[in-house]
Amino acid sequence: MNLNEVRAVITGGASGLGFAVAELLTANGGKVTLLDIQDVQGQKAAQSLGVAARFQRCDVSSESSVDAAMSAAAKTMGGLNVVVNCAGVGTAGRILGRDGPIPMEQFTRTIQINLVGTFMCDRAAAVIMQHNAPGPDGERGVLIHTSSVAAFEGQIGQAAYTATKAAVAAMTLPIARELALFGIRCVAIAPGIFHTPMLAGMPPEVQESLGKQVPFPQRLGKPAEFAALAAGIITNPMLNGTTIRLDGAIRMQPK
Repeated sequence: MNLNEVRAVITGGASGLGFAVAELLTANGGKVTLLDIQDVQGQKAAQSLGVAARFQRCDVSSESSVDAAMSAAAKTMGGLNVVVNCAGVGTAGRILGRDGPIPMEQFTRTIQINLVGTFMCDRAAAVIMQHNAPGPDGERGVLIHTSSVAAFEGQIGQAAYTATKAAVAAMTLPIARELALFGIRCVAIAPGIFHTPMLAGMPPEVQESLGKQVPFPQRLGKPAEFAALAAGIITNPMLNGTTIRLDGAIRMQPK
């Protein structure tokens, strides 16, 4: 698939990794719909990208919200052939914390947004993509998951987050195998420590310290580098059913 043919829905697209993907795709002639719960920031993000972008409010933890947003996006863009799942939360919490055990609602909320939300977006998109006219090799669409290196080296306090990111990576292959019948690919990206809005709020010395933990290059990952990999996945039809680490060779320590 060429980038100028892309009609993409990007969850969590109002900022961070998702917005970087939107920037790259629109710069190369694609159309995007940003899904997010941040109304003001989402509208500003879409406006900054020009006429090829729009914003649609969507809560990825709600089935009805996802189904409605995906359908509206496809109608507005004149089709849907790419979904990039970047929406997620990374709230940390020890099972046995200083104030007692982790509240179960914190664990289940993380599961609902990061894992169930990704699956519901895949599902809603596949319903639409299956009817696309096939391109070269019979391709009709691409689903991209955002996993994390935490899926492989979860740290203390990341039980909930790690569970979701490992599951997002694990379901990539069975989804790719099942949807191969329809020419729909599924690939996951597992980023390491990236410069996102969450990290941007940390003191500069903390950011520098985190960057030095990366073997090479010794810095935080750039959202544009995540976007470049997403674009590579979209344009390379042999990338399917796998999880790609994008981490500068870092291997996370227990804490």
